Amino acid sequence: MSWISNVRNALSFGSRKEDTSEENLWHKCKGCGQMVFSKELEENLYVCPKCDHHERIGPKVRFGQIFDVGSFTELPAPRVPEDPLKFRDSKRYTDRIKTARTATMENDALLNARGTIDGKSAVVGVQDFAFMGGSMGLAVGEAFVRGVEAAIADRCPYIIFTAAGGARMQEGILSLMQMPRSTVAIQMLHDAGLPYIVVLTDPTTGGVTASYAMLGDIQISEPNALIGFAGQRVIESTIREKLPEGFQRAEYLLAHGMIDMVTHRKAMKAQLATVIDYLTAEREAA
Repeated sequence: MSWISNVRNALSFGSRKEDTSEENLWHKCKGCGQMVFSKELEENLYVCPKCDHHERIGPKVRFGQIFDVGSFTELPAPRVPEDPLKFRDSKRYTDRIKTARTATMENDALLNARGTIDGKSAVVGVQDFAFMGGSMGLAVGEAFVRGVEAAIADRCPYIIFTAAGGARMQEGILSLMQMPRSTVAIQMLHDAGLPYIVVLTDPTTGGVTASYAMLGDIQISEPNALIGFAGQRVIESTIREKLPEGFQRAEYLLAHGMIDMVTHRKAMKAQLATVIDYLTAEREAA
């Protein structure tokens, strides 16, 4: 390689490093399109200080926001068959999983942890939309069941933060089977006299909405979260009517009785602590 090529490579490497630094310093808000200083966004719990848009966040960040400092430990990820149907479209399913794991540093789309929320014990599950759209497959279903079992063992509530595009198509009927499995697990929690609390985040759709996302004792949502089963265009083409403004958004669903409350991310920890107090007071008194 000539010295000219070496210099050219060095210059291109330097420019790439500078571009990465710029990307790390600033974040373009998906709500208002304004550039926000990344550090300011992080300190504001990943809520845009200009328009109040709630950015999507992963399990590690969510655990840090919800649990008391230093109180939580993550539950081991369950081992399940990774490609039971040997599925392939434009890429092999196993390759898609590897790509998602590299991007998120997570085993799959649902992670559980146990800890305390304002001193109150809880097991919390968080779906990561960055992992294949938070889609529900064997790993997500098994993780949900393991989270419920951990809550029963600890005699505490199970709280799930949902974020999903629905069932994982690469697992076909095995993915759909996670809907009744999760329903049975919730019944196990109820039989043990323990609360099941759902926090809906943007977006929660498809088979997840049709199963464990809508079976909470209390249904909480972050502001302006998209919540629904089928997409708006599909519904409009089916019923041949124009849907109302804000249809399938958290505030619309609250006004029409589908959820119980819409809570800002800054108030979420305190709200969950209050809900846990209400739902466990009778059991503790007994």
